[in-house]
Amino acid sequence: MSKLYEPVTFGEIELKNRIVMAPMTRSRSTDAAVPTPEMVDYYAQRSSAGLIIAEGTSPSADGLGYCRTPGIYSPEQIAAWRAVTDAVHEGSGRIVLQLMHCGRVATRDNKPANTETVGPSAIRAEVKLFTDTVGMAATDMPRALTRDEVYGVIEEFRQAAINAREAGFDGVELHGTSGYLPMQFMSENANDRTDEFGGSLENRVRFTVLALKGMAEAIGPGRIGFRFCPGNAFNDIVDSQPEATLRALLNGIKPLGLAYLHIMKAHVPGVDAFAIAREQFNGGLILNDGFDRDSAMEAVASGAADAVSFARHFIANPNLVERFQTDRELAQFDRNTLYSGGAKGYSDYPV
Repeated sequence: MSKLYEPVTFGEIELKNRIVMAPMTRSRSTDAAVPTPEMVDYYAQRSSAGLIIAEGTSPSADGLGYCRTPGIYSPEQIAAWRAVTDAVHEGSGRIVLQLMHCGRVATRDNKPANTETVGPSAIRAEVKLFTDTVGMAATDMPRALTRDEVYGVIEEFRQAAINAREAGFDGVELHGTSGYLPMQFMSENANDRTDEFGGSLENRVRFTVLALKGMAEAIGPGRIGFRFCPGNAFNDIVDSQPEATLRALLNGIKPLGLAYLHIMKAHVPGVDAFAIAREQFNGGLILNDGFDRDSAMEAVASGAADAVSFARHFIANPNLVERFQTDRELAQFDRNTLYSGGAKGYSDYPV
């Protein structure tokens, strides 16, 4: 029996196996960022995973950027998420919530009234986003956060961690990559600040370290994870020193004693993110890099990973763990229904 199917503990979170469902935006929430009954079914069906990392969820209304993505800042959202976590726990699963503040990767067409788009600096992200109202739309020009407001957003992450625990989540993961707010602070082309959050590399990673510190103080470091991908240029990000950024981040978070690091393969040649993470991070290590069954088994057996996360394989294979164990052929997902809304292509894949 492969070590991939053996239990492991990350901090305070006990996994029954080392197969992790990666967070995936699927655009099934209501326009008020409230999880729906389809989401209850979707996550419950996949509760055989050792750990489910639920989709990127905003800690505040200002943090929303895409259409039909969830939040964790209102009582209605907390109650709706509780239905999800209860269903997963009934299936003996474990589930954490990924916290995602879009920052400047946002358009007013996807945001509630009386909210604004903010970022480290007043520098627009040169990308377009899908909206339900006008199709593809340019991102807003963000308003630069004041120094006090930066600390206010850090407090929003801390409160979101508390709200997630109230909703029944076993922990939370900070989304630190893909061009969202933490990575915007690290980016050379999104951050021209001159205070303690800009300039030097140490200053540019400070926001992420303080956000994780606040979350860890709120619910315990043994329930906190962090996701990162060095050199990821998605959503108009520039980092000319991805290895240095990764090492600075790991050095900054090392004293926190986090439960796990969810690390993706570096998007630049010559940077072995997996090896650097294993060298510098003392907690559980989840690798993500388009693994299949055999390569995941090898990664865990070799000690390179403590667990492996899968995204697209979980879309059409709710029983992915069982399919891996019996070496059965995997079903293929329908790309046309990835973000279409409703149960079709979401919670209707057969087990």
